[in-house]
Amino acid sequence: MKKFFMVLALVLAAGVFAACDGDTAATSDLLQAQAPQDGDTVVTLHTNMGDIEIRLFPEEAPMAYVNFVTHAINGFYDGVIFHRVIPGFMIQGGDPEGTGMGGHSIWGEGFGPEYSPYLRHFRGALAMAQSSLPNSIGSQFYIVHNFMLDERAQVEMLMAIESQDEVLGTNHLGEEILIGDIVPAAVAEHYLAHGGTPHLDIAMNPAGHTVFGQVSAGMNVVDSIAVVETGANDRPVNVVVIESVSVVGTRLFEMSPDDLLAELQEGWQ
Repeated sequence: MKKFFMVLALVLAAGVFAACDGDTAATSDLLQAQAPQDGDTVVTLHTNMGDIEIRLFPEEAPMAYVNFVTHAINGFYDGVIFHRVIPGFMIQGGDPEGTGMGGHSIWGEGFGPEYSPYLRHFRGALAMAQSSLPNSIGSQFYIVHNFMLDERAQVEMLMAIESQDEVLGTNHLGEEILIGDIVPAAVAEHYLAHGGTPHLDIAMNPAGHTVFGQVSAGMNVVDSIAVVETGANDRPVNVVVIESVSVVGTRLFEMSPDDLLAELQEGWQ
C-alpha cells in the first residue's frame, strides 16, 4: 500500500496542510459524531420518503454553509429531486433542473472547495458537489451512504493507525507533517467502524469535496433512498423529491448572507 502514502505526499505537496502545531486532539473530538447542541444550525429535508435532519458546521465551511442555508430559507430546494442515487456511495440532489447539470450558488457564480481537518466524508456526511472545473460549486449537494469501506480503504485506514508518528514531509514553513496530522487515528477508526468515502476527503485528495454537515437523524431515510430502483445515469425510476426544507438556529434570520459570510470567514481565518 505504498500508493496510499504517495497520495498523502501529493496532498502535502499541493499545500493543503499548514502547520498543525502537533495537535490532532481537536480532530479526534470528531464533530460529526456529536449530537446537535442548542444554537447549532439544523436543517431538515422533508422528502416524500421521510425526513432527514442535518447538523451544519458554519465555522468549518462558511461559503458552503451560507450558500446552502440561504437557498434553503428561500425555498430554492423545495420540489427539487434527488437526481442521482448510487447505493453504497451517495444520494445527490440540489439541481432545480433535475438533470445534474443545473443549479447555481446564491452569488450567481461558482466557488471553490473549503477544507477543514475536522470534517470528513463519514457515512451521513453532507457535502457540496462539484465538477472537475475550478470554482464549480453551485447548489448541488450529496449525502454519503456508504456503510462499509472496501478492502483497500480498510487497509489504508489500518496503515494510518499504525503509522501515526511517521514523518510524511514538511509544510511550507519547514515544519514536519506526520501521518497522524492528516489521518488521525480517531478518524481512521471512525471510518472503519461506520463507513464513508475517505477518497473524497481533501485530506486524502487535493481534488476532494467540501463537507459541511452531518445527518443527525433520519439516516434510515437516506438508506431507503439509496436503494430505490434507478435507470440511466443512476436516476431514480420513481421520483424522490425534497418537498420542503426547514431551518433552525441560524443567524441568517438576523443578518444578510454576505454579512454573515464575512463574519464567519474572519473567524475561520
